[in-house]
Amino acid sequence: MNTKLEEKTIGELFKLSVMLKGVHAVIEIAGGLLLFALPSTIFSQFAVWLTQAELLDDPNDAIANYVLNLGTQLSLGGKIFGGLYLLSHGLVKIVLVAGLLRNKLWAYPWSLVVLSMFIAYQLYRYTFTHSIGLVLLTVFDLVVMWLIWKEYHIVKKHLRKETQTSNIRSS
Repeated sequence: MNTKLEEKTIGELFKLSVMLKGVHAVIEIAGGLLLFALPSTIFSQFAVWLTQAELLDDPNDAIANYVLNLGTQLSLGGKIFGGLYLLSHGLVKIVLVAGLLRNKLWAYPWSLVVLSMFIAYQLYRYTFTHSIGLVLLTVFDLVVMWLIWKEYHIVKKHLRKETQTSNIRSS
């Protein structure tokens, strides 16, 4: 594949994946704020409303029962932990996404470090939940990490060329 075409493709996929991470970060921030702002009864009422039709049809539906249990068992400690987790996770990702989309060199390695930590935590959580969602999120994060790595090297290569060109002109 042509190097320019490969760089363009990686750049486009990089931007798309980083923007998706940004959207996810905004959703996490909103979720964290909602956990702090809304009373626990709202979550249990929402869980009942969300699962009612499915549980009437199939009282043993595992997903509906999980959602209902999650919504009705949300404790104050769970709300605080969930709110802090979502807010901190979302805010860190927003800062990194902004840096990556502006081609700030510091954002590339920091994004790789942070995503590695998130992946480690997701794999740890998987040992308890066996959630396919965590597996899919981890695979997506690994793809994003690969794109960040590739884009980082492309950006650095272009910066080196620009520096060399400006040094030649100034000589």
